[in-house]
Amino acid sequence: MSWSPTFTTRPEILGTFGVVASTHWLASAAGMGVLERGGNAFDAAVAAGFVLQVAEPHLNGPLGDVPILLHSAAENRQSVICGQGPAPAAATIAKLRDELGHELIPGTGLLPAVVPGAFDAWMLMLRDWGTISLREALAPAISYARHGVPVVPRISATISTMQPLFTAAWTSSAAVFLPGGEVPEPGTLFRNTALAETYERVLREGESAGADRVAQIEAARRAWYRGFVAEAIDRFCRGTDVLDVSGRTHRGLLTADDLARWQARYEEPLAYTYRGVTVLKCGPWSQGPAYLQTLALLKGFDLDATSPLDPHFLHCIIEAQKLAFADREAWYGDPDFVDVPLAHLLSDDYNDHRRRLIGETASFELRPGRVPGRVTPWVDHAARHRDAASYGSNTGAGEPTVARLGAIGGDTCHVDVIDRHGNMVSATPSGGWLQSSPVIPELGVPLGTRGQMFWLREDHPNGLAPGKRPRTTLSPSMALKDGRAWMAYGTPGGEQQDQWSLAFLLRMIHHRFDIQQAIDAPAFHCEHWPSSFWPRPARPGRVVIEERFGPEVAEALARRGHDVEVGGPWSEGRLSAARLENGLLKAGANPRGMQGYAVGR
Repeated sequence: MSWSPTFTTRPEILGTFGVVASTHWLASAAGMGVLERGGNAFDAAVAAGFVLQVAEPHLNGPLGDVPILLHSAAENRQSVICGQGPAPAAATIAKLRDELGHELIPGTGLLPAVVPGAFDAWMLMLRDWGTISLREALAPAISYARHGVPVVPRISATISTMQPLFTAAWTSSAAVFLPGGEVPEPGTLFRNTALAETYERVLREGESAGADRVAQIEAARRAWYRGFVAEAIDRFCRGTDVLDVSGRTHRGLLTADDLARWQARYEEPLAYTYRGVTVLKCGPWSQGPAYLQTLALLKGFDLDATSPLDPHFLHCIIEAQKLAFADREAWYGDPDFVDVPLAHLLSDDYNDHRRRLIGETASFELRPGRVPGRVTPWVDHAARHRDAASYGSNTGAGEPTVARLGAIGGDTCHVDVIDRHGNMVSATPSGGWLQSSPVIPELGVPLGTRGQMFWLREDHPNGLAPGKRPRTTLSPSMALKDGRAWMAYGTPGGEQQDQWSLAFLLRMIHHRFDIQQAIDAPAFHCEHWPSSFWPRPARPGRVVIEERFGPEVAEALARRGHDVEVGGPWSEGRLSAARLENGLLKAGANPRGMQGYAVGR
């Protein structure tokens, strides 16, 4: 083997006061600064989340989404905050499929825009669990937007790819992301003064409510969802024709009324216990339950007998995930609209039966399971014949999807925090990327495009409907050990989020890795099932492994029938994690991409 866990790229951070790990060092530092000034984990996560919007504009933005898992040490309980906004009231299958003639919801532009949920989710956590003021929460992000963030190479690459579209059609984006008509160079400072002014106005309107912090937060929420932000979104969607990946121009369906009717809310997390570790995930409006289903399937395998790079270890995980994600395709959707049979899908009897489908060779089938008394919904078997090339030679696909005049891959963001009291946060902000749609001039940022994840079919649990949440790929994780909060963790990566983070956890459980060892270990993912992102391709049997596995692992997987692609040595994942164990706080972050950092003391 070409890799050993003996040496890691960085030390596992150890401390007793607090730890923050995220996908960008500026966000980690901002969160740690809040802890140092007396704030708690919830305060720190909010500040870090707003900084990520400025520091990683190619991966998330203020008009995006965020699911949050939190643990309150004082109450010894965990909650989900759903920051995934729903489809507009005017977004119907009849409108998009029958009237506008779309087979799939476009991956860019204004048609896939849903209610932006991130701001309200952060504000809800700050109000109910935080201690700092609205000004303290927004100040780091405002400062970076006003005075500049250092440009990392991936920002430059993304803007460069989008430059022709920005110049030709999305001119409001060119005004922000092409200062002086040029792509910002890596290592220079990038400023978004329009965004700074947006948040400064939110702050002014918040503070006009008086000195009480809760009153200020409530006023800020009103400004966003019932005030000037909602009004700017409404005007832009009603009055702007936007070129999208369909090759046509469309106006948006999102209105100020859609924003006014929605607010972030609390939910109970889903849980599954595997080898003494209870994993918590968001509901079936996310892909999170597929992680739990995979654990239920793997429970019947002796993974303790494997090594971290064992082809059999990889094979078992991959084949179990194929079955779990097939069920995601068939059964998952917004539980406010569809009855998702989760109790059955996570039951021992069901998974004992499904486990028998896992053999010694790779499956090339998409095989959702049966549920008693139910007709299995439609699943997209045509995805294996669909790719970006069939929708135009210059079309981009993946997360985030980009317009047809530009093509670039991407992912999203993540942040984990634990404070000295034992409070924990795991959050995965995304959406509103600079590639998603044109900048709204008055706000300085674009709308998100999460609506592309809906199907335009009435017979699918994730079919489009007004007020319905799209089934998102965003999937933060939290784990308990012996009934006590143990770890917050997660990663960007679309379909890969619950693949990379699963292998990370299994290596901790079965191979006794620490956080940094489990992050640094060679990673892999499967592309077997339909993607959630336009144009929804699938590559049956495809497994992508990092080069550091060594040729013997690739050859062993190929002998089992897998369609193996070998990627770069450090090409998979952007995991971060924080855990509390034996009185010590521990954290780690990914060296891949040269952005993620863990800090603490």
